[in-house]
Amino acid sequence: MAGPEYDSEIKQLTATMHTIEQVLDLPAMKREIEDLGVQVAAPDLWDDQANATRVTGRLSLLQGEVDRFEELRGRIADLELMVEMANEEGDAESLAESEKELGKIKKAVEALEIRTLLSGEYDEREAIVTIRSGAGGVDAADFAEMLMRMYTRWAERNKYPVEVFDVSYAEEAGIKSAEFAIHAPYAYGTLSVEAGTHRLVRISPFDNQGRRQTSFAAVEVVPVLEQTDEIEVDENEIRVDVFRSGGPGGQSVNTTDSAVRLTHIPTGIVVSCQNEKSQLQNKASAMVVLKAKLLAVKKAEEAALKKDLKGDVAASWGDQMRNYVLNPYQIVKDLRTGYESGNPQAVFDGDLDDFLEAGIRWRRGAEKADDN
Repeated sequence: MAGPEYDSEIKQLTATMHTIEQVLDLPAMKREIEDLGVQVAAPDLWDDQANATRVTGRLSLLQGEVDRFEELRGRIADLELMVEMANEEGDAESLAESEKELGKIKKAVEALEIRTLLSGEYDEREAIVTIRSGAGGVDAADFAEMLMRMYTRWAERNKYPVEVFDVSYAEEAGIKSAEFAIHAPYAYGTLSVEAGTHRLVRISPFDNQGRRQTSFAAVEVVPVLEQTDEIEVDENEIRVDVFRSGGPGGQSVNTTDSAVRLTHIPTGIVVSCQNEKSQLQNKASAMVVLKAKLLAVKKAEEAALKKDLKGDVAASWGDQMRNYVLNPYQIVKDLRTGYESGNPQAVFDGDLDDFLEAGIRWRRGAEKADDN
C-alpha cells in the first residue's frame, strides 16, 4: 500500500471515530463516570445493596466503553506516526507491519461502530438465551445442542461468562431445550438478532439409510433485569414443582429434589433451573429468568411487536431466519440480511461476529424504514 492510500485510510478512520464519539456522547459519559465515582466513594454505598450493584455495574460499563474508545483512538494516532516515519525512511518492513495493524484497527472500529447502533431500551443488558428443538425428531434435538455449543463458544471467544440455568436432554441424542445467560455488556442488544427459527439440512447421522434430513430449532433471547425494573409477579400465579436434576440419557446427577420448575399460570411460561446445589438457589435463579420473560412479553404487548423482543417462532417450515446446509453443499446463510459463510464448521465453532454485525445493521435499517 502506498503512502497516499495510508493517509486516505487513516483519515477515514479518524472521521469515523469522530462520528462515533458524537453518537456515544463521550463528554456526557465522562461526566456520568465522575458522578458515579463520587457515589461509589460514599461510605454508606453498600447500605442499599441493590443500588450499590446498579451504581458499580453502570460505572464499570461506562468506564470500559470510554477506555475502549480512547485506546482505539491512540492506536490510530500511533499508526499515523508509524506510517509517517516508515515513509520518510523508506522502511518496507515497517510499512508491512503498518498494513497489518491497519487491518486490525479497521475491524475494531467497525465493531465499535456497531456498538453505536445498539441504542434500544435494554440493548446494554446481559442476555438470557433459550433454545428449543423443533420439527425433525432426534436430528432437531442434536441441532439444538449444536446451537447451544455455537453460542457458548462465541461467548468463550469473547471471554464472556456463561451461566447455564437448565438443560433438558433428549432420549437418544441432543437436547429438548436449554436456558443460559451470557454475562456481558450489550449481550442482549447483540444476540437479540439471533431470535427466530434456525434450519439445518444434512445427511442424518441417525438415519441408517444415510438420507438427507431437515430439522429446526428455535432461539429466544431476552434481557436480564435489574432491581429497578418494574415487573411484579404474584406468587399466587406461580406453580412451583421440584424434581431431581438429570443428565444426558436420564442419568441422575443429583440425589435430592433440588431442581425447580416455575410455571406462570396466566401466560403459560415455564422456567426450570437445576444448576445450583440447593432448591432455594435454583428457585431464585428460575425467578430471574421468569421475570425477564414476563418483561419481554409485557414490552412486546405494549409495542404490539412481540417478534422484536421475544421471538414468536414455531421452529418449523416457513419462518426460518437462517439456514445451515451441510449437504449437498456447505453454506450458512441468513435469510434476512443475505449474509452467508461457506464454512459452517467455523460458524458452529462460534465464528458469529459477521452474522451478528449484519443482523444489527439490518435491524437498524428496518427500524428506520418503519419510522419513515
